[in-house]
Amino acid sequence: MSADALSAFEARTIIESLRKGVVPVEHVRRFTVGRERWLDYVRSDLVEYVAQGGSKVRFINGDYGDGKTHFMAVIQHLARQEGFAVSSVVLTREVPLHRFEAVYREIVRRLQGQPEAEGIRALVEGWLAGLAEDTEPAALAETLRALPGMDLSFAGALGALAGLHLTPAGEGEGAEARDSGRDVLLRWLEGNRISKRELKPFQVFESLDRTNSKRMLASLIAFLRYLGYTGLVLLLDEVETVMARSSTIRDAAYENVRLLIDSAEQTQHIHVFLSIIPDVLAAEKGFRSYDALWSRVRTLGDSKRLNYRSVLIDLHRTPLGREEFLELGRRLRQIHGAAYSWDGAVVGDERLQDICEQQDRMGVTNEVRLFIRQLIQILDAAEQGEEAGVDLAGQAAAVEQERRDELGPRWDR
Repeated sequence: MSADALSAFEARTIIESLRKGVVPVEHVRRFTVGRERWLDYVRSDLVEYVAQGGSKVRFINGDYGDGKTHFMAVIQHLARQEGFAVSSVVLTREVPLHRFEAVYREIVRRLQGQPEAEGIRALVEGWLAGLAEDTEPAALAETLRALPGMDLSFAGALGALAGLHLTPAGEGEGAEARDSGRDVLLRWLEGNRISKRELKPFQVFESLDRTNSKRMLASLIAFLRYLGYTGLVLLLDEVETVMARSSTIRDAAYENVRLLIDSAEQTQHIHVFLSIIPDVLAAEKGFRSYDALWSRVRTLGDSKRLNYRSVLIDLHRTPLGREEFLELGRRLRQIHGAAYSWDGAVVGDERLQDICEQQDRMGVTNEVRLFIRQLIQILDAAEQGEEAGVDLAGQAAAVEQERRDELGPRWDR
């Protein structure tokens, strides 16, 4: 894919993001190589199954450096092309997997539609702004309640918001009271706990908890479908961080993974992707430590033969080959040239080969992140008329330290 259509600013944005180890989602297809077969099957599932009313959960298995985050960014890009709303959540201390309410709040906070509206609040406000002035609130509320999979409280919150938006203020009703009611309903849709007293006037009868999470997820998808989206693609990254926690917290987290699988399987128009490392399937503190989850996923990775339609997207077993690394290098070389207005081809293919051979000698052949860092450093030096003396051992040590940080107890940092 040529970098010719990129502006200098866009190209520089890509390079600066990669320099920091961040994947620029909006441009990710420009430097994606070697994952076409996996992506073809993901696209097939989205278009021919999930869009038609199916649901699916898949695990993306890969070690640090195998390109999981990059792959998930490509899925985001692909899903939005196919008309899905997308939410990509990284599990952190503030969003711990063992607290489902916190995860749900992050799901709706990170929800992205088209155009670039992020969060359920933005989606709802955009919907309200587009309602015709002659829309009858009572009829709209009835339509919302009748949507397949819609929960009465979720429909009540949306209907009440529409009523506040469409009807004039009553006698003695000030703008402050209306704004307060609107904020209460939006915060409820964002998954916040609201008192029953505040909710009572709006026909909203319960707040989010683990017992109603399936209904809330189904209601969210029903609303997205009503807005015209094909469905929901949900990505959860860094599931493995839970392994560093106590057994009590691990059990609660793994129960939420099981709950999420059940919720997705009983809901239509949703595809869930969970990012894991090989230890999650193999280690004693991984999924096997929680019987209720392990009974559902024990066959993951058992097959010695790759199955591109299976539940496991195994990036660890399908690393990039030498020619794919070279193609990645060529694309980054073009983008770097577009970013800084110079001929990146000055760094020839033999230099790209040299990086690959150095990584082979150090036993880090498949480290995509290390390859990218080295190449950008070499390109920077060449653009400045210098020869880069790359400290591969130092770079590899830095990557290894990042790996330990990534897999460590992120909540305790």
